[in-house]
Amino acid sequence: MEEKDIEAVSATCMASFLRSVADTLSEEGISTFSKIAASNAFLDRMKGDNLILVSEKNGKIEGVIELKEGRHVAMFFISPEQQKKGIGRELLSSALNHAKVETVTVSASLSSIPAYEKYGFECEGEAAESAGLVYQPMEIKLNKVMHATSA
Repeated sequence: MEEKDIEAVSATCMASFLRSVADTLSEEGISTFSKIAASNAFLDRMKGDNLILVSEKNGKIEGVIELKEGRHVAMFFISPEQQKKGIGRELLSSALNHAKVETVTVSASLSSIPAYEKYGFECEGEAAESAGLVYQPMEIKLNKVMHATSA
């Protein structure tokens, strides 16, 4: 991701979130996510130890994935109109190539659990809540990634 992409990345995350996740959360959760997905928050994380990759076609952002500290998928969203076209699988595969650990984690929204399972992630522990965001801890062992990304 480049700085010029930040507004489009933020908009992509919000559009996908509002379509797939927001109606399962409290006002606090929606507010928390809005702050995390804000352009200035992306800019701050981009300057830190987070890898942020985008999928772009004809100059338009189709999806984004953020790998925090090489060990945790922090943001992973595909434009609602571009879902189920393989963009997510490509982004995840690219991000996992940059992992610095053998086990990569994600705090998956409850509605995204089936998608992460298709990619090879497994639930780890119980669902939890933080600042209104409800999530399921999940992880993937990188030696399993080859099976998940080639499926």
